[in-house]
Amino acid sequence: MTKVAFIFPGQGSQAVGMGTELAATYADSKQFFKQADEVLGFQLSQLLTEGPQAELTLTYNAQPALLTVGSMIAARLVEAGITPDYTAGHSLGEYTALVASGVLTFADGVSIVHQRGLFMNEAVPAGEGAMAAILGLDGDKLKAVTDAITAEGFAVQPANLNCPGQIVISGTKAGVEKACVALKEAGAKRAIPLDVSGPFHSSLMEPAAQKLRAALDEVTMSDATIPVIANVNASVVTHSNDIKGFLVEQLYSPVLWEDSVRTLLEQGVTHFIECGPGKVLSGLVKKIDRSATVLPVYDEETLQAVIEASKGWS
Repeated sequence: MTKVAFIFPGQGSQAVGMGTELAATYADSKQFFKQADEVLGFQLSQLLTEGPQAELTLTYNAQPALLTVGSMIAARLVEAGITPDYTAGHSLGEYTALVASGVLTFADGVSIVHQRGLFMNEAVPAGEGAMAAILGLDGDKLKAVTDAITAEGFAVQPANLNCPGQIVISGTKAGVEKACVALKEAGAKRAIPLDVSGPFHSSLMEPAAQKLRAALDEVTMSDATIPVIANVNASVVTHSNDIKGFLVEQLYSPVLWEDSVRTLLEQGVTHFIECGPGKVLSGLVKKIDRSATVLPVYDEETLQAVIEASKGWS
C-alpha cells in the first residue's frame, strides 16, 4: 500500500525564480504570491521573480519565500488528488509542513516565519555566524572537535544530522572556520560552507527563541489534521501545544533529519514528495534508504510527472 509524505526544504534551497513558473501557469497558485505580499507588506513576489539572490538569501526573506513556494506546490498536489499521510520539513520547512497539515494558516505561516527570520537576524546579524556541511566523519568525533573549539571561546556545534556521513555545523564565523580546518584534519572528507545568513540551530539562537515563543503565543495553532514529524526529536506530533514548544526548541537545537526520515519509514511511508526548489531532501532520503521512492516537485514539468505517476499508486 502506498503511503505518502510531503517533505519541505529549508534555507539554502532558495533560488531566484523558484515557483514563478508554477504561479504563472495557474491562477490559484499566483494567489499564494499575492497573499504573501499582502501579509508581509512588501513585494516578496518581486524578490522571488527578480532577486537579487543575496537579498533573497537573507533569512527574513528566504523563510517566507520558501514557505510560499512549498505551500503552493503542496496545494497543487492536494488539488490533483494526492493527499499526504504525513508531513515533515527541514528546519524552516517544518513550518511549511505545519501549513500543509492544517496547524497554521498560510497567512499566519508567512507572517511567523518572517518574524522568526527577523528575530534570528537580531540575535546574530548576517555575516557574524556561519554554517558548513561536514562529510564523511563520525558524529561522536565531530562533536568532540566542536566541543573543544567552543571551549576555546569560538562557539560551534552540530546543527543538522542529515544522513549517514553528513552533519551540518553552526556557530560564529570564526568557530565554523576553525572547525572546518580541524574536522578535515580529523578525517572529514569535505567541509562545505552553506549559503545561509546565520548560525541556525545553535545556542546563539536562544535569544531569538524567547522572542519566537511570544510571537507564537499570538498565533492561532490548530491540532494537525495530518501528522507531522518534529525536527527536535523525530516524533509524530498532532497536538498544537506540543508543536508550539517544539518550534521554540527547534531554533537552538539540532535538526534530526535522518531520524525523522527513519520515523516516516517506520510509519510505512513508501513515497516522499519534496515540495520546493531543488532536490536536497530527495538526495538525503535516498542516502538514508535507497529503496524509498523520492519525487521532487519544483516546476510544472515535475508536478505533472508526479500527478501522472500517482495514478498507478494503490
